[in-house]
Amino acid sequence: MRTPRFDAAAAHPALRGSSVEPMAVKDSPTGWVNEHIQKYVETGGAEGHEWRPGVFTLLLTTKGRKSGEMRRTALIYQRAGDDYVVVASQGGKPQHPSWYLNLAADPVVDVQVEADKFQARARTAGPDERDRLWKLMNEVWPSYADYQKKTDREIPVVVLEPIKG
Repeated sequence: MRTPRFDAAAAHPALRGSSVEPMAVKDSPTGWVNEHIQKYVETGGAEGHEWRPGVFTLLLTTKGRKSGEMRRTALIYQRAGDDYVVVASQGGKPQHPSWYLNLAADPVVDVQVEADKFQARARTAGPDERDRLWKLMNEVWPSYADYQKKTDREIPVVVLEPIKG
């Protein structure tokens, strides 16, 4: 599979006009997720945004907390006002997904929703907000409740707040 290039200057306005070279983005190593991302990128979300009927996905790119590399994955999302909500379920595995650990270390992330690309600030929803957003996310993907039963960790609900600029 070819490795897409991440244009740091395009994604990060402060770098425009600088000599920053595009960085390679590493997509999910999970085969079907990688294929999903490739279709999404190649078609500007025309293929892949609606992953299943009524289930929409976005692409999230985080900076690796150890490697510093840009890493991209596809996630189910819902809107909450101007924000985007995603769930760090990892299918109920005992550990948080890498993308969640990455955004905990650096909350400024890149997001693609269909053809729209923007930066956002990621934060974990607090207890009251989490309850409301957890219900919202379970409406679109009821399996989240099953994933929670599989693990002792509380599955984080993440709010992506677009950075106005």
